[in-house]
Amino acid sequence: MTIYDELVARGLIAQVTDEEEIKELINSGNAVFYIGFDPTADSLHVGHFMALCLMKRLQMAGNKPIALLGGGTGMIGDPSGRTDMRKMMTKETIQHNIDCFKKQMSRFIDFSDGKAMMVNNADWLLNLNYVELLREVGSCFSVNNMLRAECYKQRMEKGLSFLEFNYMIMQSYDFYMLFQKYGCNLQFGGDDQWSNMLGGTELIRRKLGKDAYAMTITLLLNSEGKKMGKTQSGAVWLDPEKTTPYEFYQYWRNIADADVLKCLRMLTFLPLEQIDEMDKWEGSQLNTAKEILAYELTKLVHGEEEAEKAQAAARALFGGGGDDANMPTVTLTDEDFKEGSIDILGMMVRAELAPTRSEARRNVQQGGVTVEGEKITDPFRAFTKEDIGDGVVVRRGKKKYCKVLV
Repeated sequence: MTIYDELVARGLIAQVTDEEEIKELINSGNAVFYIGFDPTADSLHVGHFMALCLMKRLQMAGNKPIALLGGGTGMIGDPSGRTDMRKMMTKETIQHNIDCFKKQMSRFIDFSDGKAMMVNNADWLLNLNYVELLREVGSCFSVNNMLRAECYKQRMEKGLSFLEFNYMIMQSYDFYMLFQKYGCNLQFGGDDQWSNMLGGTELIRRKLGKDAYAMTITLLLNSEGKKMGKTQSGAVWLDPEKTTPYEFYQYWRNIADADVLKCLRMLTFLPLEQIDEMDKWEGSQLNTAKEILAYELTKLVHGEEEAEKAQAAARALFGGGGDDANMPTVTLTDEDFKEGSIDILGMMVRAELAPTRSEARRNVQQGGVTVEGEKITDPFRAFTKEDIGDGVVVRRGKKKYCKVLV
């Protein structure tokens, strides 16, 4: 199976501009491709993780990745998939976020000996002359065509700023510059980026002629990542300080039955034959598939040792054996005990299972809180040091757990 055929079999390809030429480029290891990362936070999240897995997969096949950091586009903000305008960031914040991205990307991509590149589009975007940009680049874009793009259409009713309207031109200019400076001949992105990416291909052809060799391919993975990378409590981060390895493991361990095989194909490096065998699994076997998924992805992001610890803690929690020493813990002090006891609300806040006492109260009243498997329905329920003993496991819902110690 060729690398392109594998991408298709894993469910990664949504649409392409010229399949035969792209096949030849990727399969021969001659693709110099880029994926963009706007530094909107100080950590990459699961949506980025999917793109990084793709870059790693293609690099292993001999192709050269360019990780494009959006120091310039981050000053504007991508309107794709947004119902409102992004909060504008300072240059200092953007640079800090870029520095964080660089460290995390190096876990996935081999940047040694010219095997990959990390480039910041601020290097060319921030020095552009506005009138020159209008004459040289703006003249290549039709406003009518731009307004037909899905990323703009969904914003027209609520209001689209002129600032955001320029994002497509800036992203297109990125491909134009990467093509000229680094020989980048292929761009990847989510299917929500299709219009922006076509703009880049068209700009190269109009400025450099029809023979200019630039291709476009879009992947379902980024838009899927945006969905999978969000939970009710926020994003699933790759930074262990923001999402611990245990929480990361648990996120994938609790994924919906309908998504587990899809995620195994798209995100892990397990052979497709092994994953296809899991297609026959039913019932409790799906939990085994989820364990495999959670372990493989935690190992990719945090390393094998952390993956082993997270799996052991999760198995202990679910009663399947294992060591609960690696479970998230909180140790109460004398100050936490008022008149010799601590109520369930205070214990949940200290364990970071709820941000406030009022939120903890709602969780209890809704029947979503247990202590050592016992459902707690009384928000005034109190525990002494003797009650807690060698430690109790407090659970909120299906995904939040903490072992409380004294």
